[in-house]
Amino acid sequence: MTVTQTDAGSRSEGVRVKSPSTAVTMTAVMGALALLAFAAVNIIFEGTNHFADGPLAAYASGLTIMNWLVVGLKLLGAAVLMLSVSRWASGSAPNLITLLLWGAFGTFAIYALGTIGEAVVMATGLAGSPDEIDAAGVAYLIGTVFFAACFGVVAVSYSRRASWRPLPLVVGLLGAPILLLGLLVLAPTLLVLLGIMPSI
Repeated sequence: MTVTQTDAGSRSEGVRVKSPSTAVTMTAVMGALALLAFAAVNIIFEGTNHFADGPLAAYASGLTIMNWLVVGLKLLGAAVLMLSVSRWASGSAPNLITLLLWGAFGTFAIYALGTIGEAVVMATGLAGSPDEIDAAGVAYLIGTVFFAACFGVVAVSYSRRASWRPLPLVVGLLGAPILLLGLLVLAPTLLVLLGIMPSI
């Protein structure tokens, strides 16, 4: 069988990915809008110099860097969600979209489990006090679970529609704890070493 130049070109551009269901599309849209809303909160913090005064003033410069880093990741997450359900873009880079979707799911899932564990420990009095659990903390916990669920639903749907790609899926999941380690440990440590903020 002879493969024509046109066929080869069309294959190099991407693969055919089936359209998602309405429920999956709405899940992706809600997740993307929520990420944009949370990114807006970070931007408002910077616009109002939220960390310039008070007990965190000494860490303001470092928190600004971390804040903008988080904004970038949230915008990336929103873009990936929308691209995964876009009819014209979902098949252009299936391996990359698979990797990013499962990486985001793994990151939020680990973070959600950690947040739930912390809440349980505080609620039972094993560490801290139940009085330390406030409305903001509960909202934060619900948010992490919500994002984990959104990315999980969209990731499974996309993987099924893109004929399941094990390698980028596994790489994405394995990359999740590395990303969290970088955000929660390595990045703050680097900022301390560079003298941008004091040690905690």
